[in-house]
Amino acid sequence: MTSLPSTDTTALLPETAFGPDAVPVAGDRRRHPAPAHLVFFHGPMDCGKSTLALQVDHNQSRQGRHGLLLTQGDRSGNPQISSRVGLRQDAVELTGHIDVRLLVRDRWAAGHRVDYLIVDEAQFLTRDQVGQLAELVDESHVDVYAFGLTTDFRTRLFEGTARLFELADDVQRVQVEVLCWCGLPGLLNARVAGNAMVREGATVVVADTGPAEPGAGADDGAPVRYQVLCRRHHARGQLGPTPTGPGQLALP
Repeated sequence: MTSLPSTDTTALLPETAFGPDAVPVAGDRRRHPAPAHLVFFHGPMDCGKSTLALQVDHNQSRQGRHGLLLTQGDRSGNPQISSRVGLRQDAVELTGHIDVRLLVRDRWAAGHRVDYLIVDEAQFLTRDQVGQLAELVDESHVDVYAFGLTTDFRTRLFEGTARLFELADDVQRVQVEVLCWCGLPGLLNARVAGNAMVREGATVVVADTGPAEPGAGADDGAPVRYQVLCRRHHARGQLGPTPTGPGQLALP
């Protein structure tokens, strides 16, 4: 009887088929398609979003992946991602008219790999730009890590934040706890002009950088800053303890 040929095909493969050479270069998603993801990290001011963005970039790049860092309206006033703890990295400045898809494709055309995007200040993205990020994930296998504020000084979702909540594969609240002056968790960002909380004005005002910008809601031109408050003290507009104590209302 004639024996059938063996069905074991490993002998037909090169010796390196199961070695390191068989593993695609880390992040080479265009030659070896694999699921990519749109991940959104959000929280109030001072929760460490920019620090986390730079850490994610570090972790990705040390695995041989190539990223592109994007930001808009960084507190430094420069095209970079900067953290209050002192970390910073150069980035591409986004404006509302930039098509992120074309930005990435121009990099590819210039011979640069883009395996992932780090997008800081993602709350300032337009709805269309968030859709472009989702398209890069689904059609080009580019991972996107977006970092942004949850709400503005009026406790309303930013346009970019709202759209990221709708489209992101994974939404995570940054876990570094921010405290209100009273000791409760700080959830909301208050805009402060002089010593008073501002409740009206332009949605986008970069503060803590100099004199008040037009539209900030500061009538006397007082410098504008932001302060994280708990929900109760944001509603009261109370920026610090009163002489009667932090838990009591000040009587006239």
